[in-house]
Amino acid sequence: QTKTGIALLYDEVSENAYDIRLKLTKEVLTIQKQDVVCVSGSDHSANHRTVTLRRQPVGGLGLSIKGGAEHKVPVVISKIFKDQAADQTGMLFIGDAITQVNGINVESATHEEVVHLLRNAGDEVTVTVQYLREAPSFLKLPLGSPGPSSDHSSGASSPLFDSGLHLNGNSTNTAPSSPSSPTANEPKYEKHWLDTLSVPLSMARISRYKAGTDKLRSNAFEVLALDGVSTGILQFYTAQESADWLRAISTNISDLTLQNMKMANKCCSPSDQVVHMGWVNERLEGTDSSQLYKFRFLALKGSSFYIFSTPPVSTLDWVRAEKIYNLCEVLFKIHKLWPADDCWLQANWYLGIHQDFELEDQRPYCFSVMVGHGKSHYFNVELGSELAVWEKSFQRAIFLEVQRTGSKTYMCSWQGDTLCFTVDFALGFTCFDSKTKNVLWRFKFSQLKGSSDDGKTRVKLLFLNLDTKQIETKELEFQDLTSVLHCIHSFIAAKVASVDPVFIDSQSIARKYMYSN
Repeated sequence: QTKTGIALLYDEVSENAYDIRLKLTKEVLTIQKQDVVCVSGSDHSANHRTVTLRRQPVGGLGLSIKGGAEHKVPVVISKIFKDQAADQTGMLFIGDAITQVNGINVESATHEEVVHLLRNAGDEVTVTVQYLREAPSFLKLPLGSPGPSSDHSSGASSPLFDSGLHLNGNSTNTAPSSPSSPTANEPKYEKHWLDTLSVPLSMARISRYKAGTDKLRSNAFEVLALDGVSTGILQFYTAQESADWLRAISTNISDLTLQNMKMANKCCSPSDQVVHMGWVNERLEGTDSSQLYKFRFLALKGSSFYIFSTPPVSTLDWVRAEKIYNLCEVLFKIHKLWPADDCWLQANWYLGIHQDFELEDQRPYCFSVMVGHGKSHYFNVELGSELAVWEKSFQRAIFLEVQRTGSKTYMCSWQGDTLCFTVDFALGFTCFDSKTKNVLWRFKFSQLKGSSDDGKTRVKLLFLNLDTKQIETKELEFQDLTSVLHCIHSFIAAKVASVDPVFIDSQSIARKYMYSN
């Protein structure tokens, strides 16, 4: 199914916006611009057309113009009046820039100068025009050909308002003139939407933020292809249109990503399948208040969580990830799930979430992945639905890895003794001597009643002794305590999920948002 619609292409350098048409298919987003093309007759170039107009006693030249050199834009035809001189030629269009009047170059002329020339050019006026594909939106040219207009402005003219040339002007001939109509052998021209840029959506990414800032673009976003080709900034007339297009493009990108995952999984063993992958923004460490973010491509595959700067497109690419972490030793955490000030997010909800992570940025839909040695990565996605998918995918990938692995053992020490601490999906916690292998103690997951740590290397685990009904404290010291604590969390969560999957689903913060909307 193809989706089409009108939007604006915003130029940040000139700060002008141009009318475009978007065409979205399952695999490609195409940007189209209007142009005048020759559809029959002599194969003349449509870029420059020379047209002779015969001024009529009623209706004059039958057109209005806007623009002028004083505003650094060409003089363009802004209105064509039905069945009058300009309309009868079949060769003039709204959006045509006038380059010559009776052989006089007017490309650098002011609005008033062109009005004066046209009004005093006599009964027969020859104009040379070129269709302006990128007419700035402040000229406010209609995209279609309008019907009859009641606008009959005359006298003082303004470059940003229509100056009507459908009055008599200074005509020397009061007799009715023959209509300006194309003859059979003259070329016929039509306005067509022409493809100017096609952006493949496979592995493409979307950004709603101004580069290097936390400022959301109002009703606008940019789509970037895998090879870096950008649509430019696509701006929409309403918040609803912007949201609809954002969802539609995002859905197609997600569907293509799913296809890519299926293709990749055909080449991988059952224990090394891709659970989810996609683009996010990562907040760079040590950045100042401007909060610089960088695009990152994340993947959950087999036993690992991957962070890439560019997506893996072949099996060999997986080894070039910037970071690789064991899934049992990471902790996924939603940090922000709130609407920004922009009303176009169309959200009427707010969830107060405990925040123990320093948050200074203004981006909604944020999550962190805490890794070993107390470090973490802080990410942001464009849509609340994406956040819900990442939350569910991390859960699933971690649970699968826990069940595949079965157990993980870490070296630790206490009071000078070197010990081994095992977290086992079936047995729970076991501590044994690293040399003799003698088991020192063992507890089930259900017996763990609490824990505390010094934030560095030491942890206290509080277990309920089922025989004495007393709490026993076990202290251990680990080289990488964070990884061990994350592993304990992963195994317990996986255990709970295996017994009561509904409970795990009920704890999903992001999906609560999805259902509420």
